[in-house]
Amino acid sequence: MTKKPRGKSSAFMSLGHVALAGFAVMVVLPMLWAFVSSFKNNTEIFDNAFTWPAKFRWSNWVDAWETAHIGTYFFNTVIVVFFGVAGTMLLGSMAAYVLSRYDFVGNKVIYYTIIGGLGFPVFLGFGPLFKLVQMTKDIPFIGPLLGLNSYVSLVLVYIAYSLPFTVFFLSAFFRTLPTSVAEAAMIDGCSHTRLFFRVMLPMAKPGLVGITIFNIIGQWNQYMFPTLLISDPDKWQLTQGIARISTTAGYEAKWGPLFAGICMAIIPMILMYAFFQRQIQSGLTQGAVK
Repeated sequence: MTKKPRGKSSAFMSLGHVALAGFAVMVVLPMLWAFVSSFKNNTEIFDNAFTWPAKFRWSNWVDAWETAHIGTYFFNTVIVVFFGVAGTMLLGSMAAYVLSRYDFVGNKVIYYTIIGGLGFPVFLGFGPLFKLVQMTKDIPFIGPLLGLNSYVSLVLVYIAYSLPFTVFFLSAFFRTLPTSVAEAAMIDGCSHTRLFFRVMLPMAKPGLVGITIFNIIGQWNQYMFPTLLISDPDKWQLTQGIARISTTAGYEAKWGPLFAGICMAIIPMILMYAFFQRQIQSGLTQGAVK
């Protein structure tokens, strides 16, 4: 095995640091600009977008939360994302575990059918999805809970949308968990259900945390599915509410409250990533190594 020259390695490392620094600047600067603009009025934003506000207008945040109903949309989004991610993780982890740890007829067909969803263009399914959700209101007993303008329908769509990547991601963890642990648990009288929930799930914690955060971010930022399935303004999601602020009055829109609403949408995601960054990195690293 030949050893790479130290100087060449250092040069590549320096170029990598420069590229990462440039990427960080491209990500952080727009967020800082949006945060500062959330305290400005329209005149300050359009006259010189890169100056500091004459005064911090906290009223923009109050207007966004109350007048523009961002508070209502925020809690609507929290409810839908909570149940969407919970359902995705429960079904996704069970499917990944069974498909990766048990051999049965049709195993590969089911696995690759689910994974095939990653390559399906979402836009092609909008028409059939709309009709399907619309027809679910005629299902006996549970029909009133489904249909258009229903949180239950939106949650189910989120789960179906997130399952392919969740199964793909978690399968890598479950495949490499030690077989000896599972065999020992079974010898001690552990059932398959108990083995999954009490032994395998805790062992796959790094992967579970990582994919949970990816699903939260993906479903929190969803705009296409809520726009397609939710037309009742009282049930709008956060992305729909922010879009309405920017489109209802055109150039007469209050851009300060608009930026305040955008900040309200992205701050929870930034905080979550800041608190769980070690778990995300650990999950991705272990998944790559395994």
